[in-house]
Amino acid sequence: MKRALHALVVAFPSTAASNSFAFQSAVASSSFLLSTHRYSAISSSSAVKMTKQIENRVALLQVPVTETKTTNLQTASEYLEKAYNVGAKLAVLPEIWNSPYATAAFKDYAEILPDVGDRKGTGPSSSLLMTLAKEYNMLIVGGSIPEECNNKIYNTCLIIDSNGEVVGKHRKAHLFDVDVPGGISFKESETLTAGDEATHFDCAGLGRIGVGICYDIRFPEYAMVLTQIHKCKVLVFPGAFNLTTGPAHWELLQRARAVDGQCYVLTASPARSPPPPNDSDDKTKKKYPHYSAWGHSTVVSPWGEVIATCDEKPGMVVADLDMTKVEDMRTAIPIMIQKRDDLYRLTGR
Repeated sequence: MKRALHALVVAFPSTAASNSFAFQSAVASSSFLLSTHRYSAISSSSAVKMTKQIENRVALLQVPVTETKTTNLQTASEYLEKAYNVGAKLAVLPEIWNSPYATAAFKDYAEILPDVGDRKGTGPSSSLLMTLAKEYNMLIVGGSIPEECNNKIYNTCLIIDSNGEVVGKHRKAHLFDVDVPGGISFKESETLTAGDEATHFDCAGLGRIGVGICYDIRFPEYAMVLTQIHKCKVLVFPGAFNLTTGPAHWELLQRARAVDGQCYVLTASPARSPPPPNDSDDKTKKKYPHYSAWGHSTVVSPWGEVIATCDEKPGMVVADLDMTKVEDMRTAIPIMIQKRDDLYRLTGR
C-alpha cells in the first residue's frame, strides 16, 4: 500500500522568551522516517495569525495545570488561541485541565455542565469553551472537567462545535482504580461515578469521531464499539497517564487502538508539573496530593505510526490528518468485513 507524506507541526515552549513557542516542523516519509528542522522562537503575542483554517488540522493542547481554577481557565484560553492562530479545525484539551488530578479535588472543582444541544454555558469552564469555539469557529474537544449532577461527580468531556453548541458529552466510562506495587495507587471511584455511553460526534472533513477519557483507552472493546458499530474514523482520548503507566503503556495503547480500529488516535495530556518542595512551609505546601502526568500528547495514524508527539513540557502538537489513510488501511487489510460472527460477536450501543 502506497503511503503519501504526512505533514505535521509540533510546538514546544522556548526558553528564549517568556510565553513563547519554538516551532518544529517535520515530514514523515513513506518509510516513516522523520526529517526535522527548527525555526526561531515566535512570541505568543506575534504568533503566526491564520486567516483561514487548514483542512483537517488538529491541535493537541498540553497545558500546565495548577490548584488555581482561574489560572487554569486563563491558560486554556491562551492555548485555544494558539490553536486558532495555527489554523486548527479541531482543538483537544487534556483530562482534568481545570483542576488538580486528585480525588479530593474533584468535588471542590466540579461544575454543573450543559447537555447536548445547549448553547449556553452553566459554569466558568463550559462558558469558556462555548464562547471560544464560536469566536474561533473551531470545534473543541474540551478534555475533561469534574461534573456535578444529581449529587454525583463525573469525569466529563464536552464537545463543542463551531457554533458554540454542545454536540457531545462523554462521562468517563472506566474509572481509574489501580494499585501497582512499587508504583501508583489511585481510586477514582472514591469520588467519581462512571458514565454509561459510548460517545461520538461528526465533523466535516474528519468524519465520525469517537471519544474516551484516559483509562477508557485500555479497553479495546470500547474502541471497537466506536469504530465498528458507530463507524468512527478518529478516536480522541484526553488522558493523564502517570510516571508508572505512562512510559510503559501510553504510546503502546494508542498504537494498539489505532491498528485495532484502523483509525487515527489523538491523545492530549496535561503537562508534567514539578513535585512540591519537601518541606512543611505553608506557603509552598499544596492542598491536594501531587500527581505527575506523563505528558507526550500524540497523534497516531491508522498504520500505527506516531506521526506527531511532544515531550512532558507545556506545548502544542499540531497535525494535518490525511483521511484517505483510513480507507486505504481498511481496504488493504479488510478486517472489518472478515469478522467471524459464528465465533464471536460485538454488541454495543
